Amino acid sequence: LFSLILPRFLKLARPAEAVTVLLRSDAAKMAFLFPPLVNVMTVNYGRLGKDLAYRFETLKGLRAAGYRLVVSTDYLRHPYLDEALAAACGAEETYAMEPRPWAKYAGALRANLSFYTKLYDSGAQVRDKIVRWSDFANWLTGRSDPPPRVRLAAETLPRPVSVTPQRVLIQPFSAVKSKQLPPAVYADLMEAMPGYRFSVLGAPSDLERNPEFKVLLDKGADFDASGFKDLVPLLRAVDLVISVDTALMHLAVAVGAKTLCLASAAYVGEIVPYAPAVTPDNVTFLYHDMPCQGCLGSCIHPLERGMYPCVACLTASRLTTTVKNLLKVKG
Repeated sequence: LFSLILPRFLKLARPAEAVTVLLRSDAAKMAFLFPPLVNVMTVNYGRLGKDLAYRFETLKGLRAAGYRLVVSTDYLRHPYLDEALAAACGAEETYAMEPRPWAKYAGALRANLSFYTKLYDSGAQVRDKIVRWSDFANWLTGRSDPPPRVRLAAETLPRPVSVTPQRVLIQPFSAVKSKQLPPAVYADLMEAMPGYRFSVLGAPSDLERNPEFKVLLDKGADFDASGFKDLVPLLRAVDLVISVDTALMHLAVAVGAKTLCLASAAYVGEIVPYAPAVTPDNVTFLYHDMPCQGCLGSCIHPLERGMYPCVACLTASRLTTTVKNLLKVKG
């Protein structure tokens, strides 16, 4: 999603000035979407917090780079990780949004306010991420541009590959296992749509951590472990992409694939579903409304069959009915 808003932040650079985007190492797989002139630096946050030698070299390198301007685009910031990186740069100007309240680190976040040149009040704690970024970019640049829709320009993308009709991709894995639906839900979908070819997407380690999903391969699905960049031509060609709330889901939407997002209620109002102003017509969000929605993953309920209660409500019949409606399949 950040690639949609990055061009607006790039307006802050002076002519011919180099721009570096610092990413967590686990987010670097999407860097191929950035403009080619942007330098990408990755930081392993796990090591940054625990490996003193790695931390010293990383912070030393940032100071040596001599950055003129630092913009922190995180609303939720860790004072000893995100903010330590920003402070280490020692830039002439450092801007950020006012940090999201975090009781555990309230004192440290308050103390760190001193090294920012100016802070932007980005609004309510739960707010659409793209709209928040857009308003922040407008504040920095003095513009009043509307937030961008979640759609990358087709001319910047590789062409769709040639595939057989009736092709569906499923990305069922999440780093948070309690956000995953059980394989039986997808197996029922496959049985209800015998004319379709199904592929399961994920890294090889996903199947190793979730061997129960191999039942989908036994039922005829194939497994595709291609990286994000290599998947784009396929995403653009298939009839439907079904994905839990992950980076792959956002990529599928952005490249124009018809996409069904299977979401928890945890990020309602912030990430999924998108705000109406940025939602394109190729995405459908399937989630269950909860009084506690918008909890940002801090679930107050016991798990149901290993799932968050809001996820457990996404039954096989709901999924199958939704998919058939999207693909205009009768019966």
